[in-house]
Amino acid sequence: MRDTKESRLLLVLLIAIAFALITVDIRGGENSPVDGARHAAATVFGPIENGMSAVVNPVGNAVSAVRDSGERHDRLAELEKENAALKAELGSDDRNRSRLNQLNRMLKLAGEGQYGIKGAQVIAIGAAQGFSWTITIDAGADDGIRRDMTVLNADGLVGRVTTVGPTSATVLLANDPDFTVGTRMEGSDELGFASGQGDRPLRVQLLNAKANVKKGDRLVTFGSQADRPFVPGVPIGAVSRVDPTGGDLTRTVYVTPYVSFTKLDVVGVVVRAPKKDPRDEVLPPKPRPTPTPTVTVTVTPSADAIFPGRPQQ
Repeated sequence: MRDTKESRLLLVLLIAIAFALITVDIRGGENSPVDGARHAAATVFGPIENGMSAVVNPVGNAVSAVRDSGERHDRLAELEKENAALKAELGSDDRNRSRLNQLNRMLKLAGEGQYGIKGAQVIAIGAAQGFSWTITIDAGADDGIRRDMTVLNADGLVGRVTTVGPTSATVLLANDPDFTVGTRMEGSDELGFASGQGDRPLRVQLLNAKANVKKGDRLVTFGSQADRPFVPGVPIGAVSRVDPTGGDLTRTVYVTPYVSFTKLDVVGVVVRAPKKDPRDEVLPPKPRPTPTPTVTVTVTPSADAIFPGRPQQ
């Protein structure tokens, strides 16, 4: 339609009629004279409106679902984060309980041997100075640690300090091939020298080639002059194999160490030696042998065996 004087007049007239009808409809309420027309319009345009609603509503629902999904995803992520934190806290508690147990057992060993120790934690493993089997601990010169001090844990001999820094130190483990320690056999007092063999049992050369030794015999450290690098009486391990004598000047036995060198965590450096040799007092109690059950079979003789030749019934 062109923008003319007549078209503008028609538009104004239509607007006026629309306002008049709206006013009549509002005042008439349910008895409005245009109610029939409104219902007719609803009948005509209702299906179209419903169709448009069917088209539009899924979009709205999808937007709402996406929003709700995002909220659920955020909550799920939050719950997963909280769960991970709880697991980490629980794991930390388990680890702390394990360390506390190790520390208590180590303090008990130190008390039995009258060793003055400085507790430390293993913070690294590896060949810091070219050694094959070493650990680094979080205690050093600032904590009173010096070179050639004995290192132990709750199970027994761990090694000796080789290098010391202000806040850390390197320990050569007892299973290193360059490691040697004087030994004493429990009970018989047979002396020898134990050397590390990596992940194999320690090799011990007994000074007495005719020493009476058997599997299960236990060894402790003999001790060094001025208690450096080794204090006496620290448990080393138990004999697992004895080589037959072959006319040598020494006798070779193999000892399984008490310490697991691949599971080190809490250790103690002996900063004060005992006033007297604890001898065998620090060794753990000997395991009790498991009794072998005895089976008794009772044989009841039959009547034929008692009365041979008796006629059968």
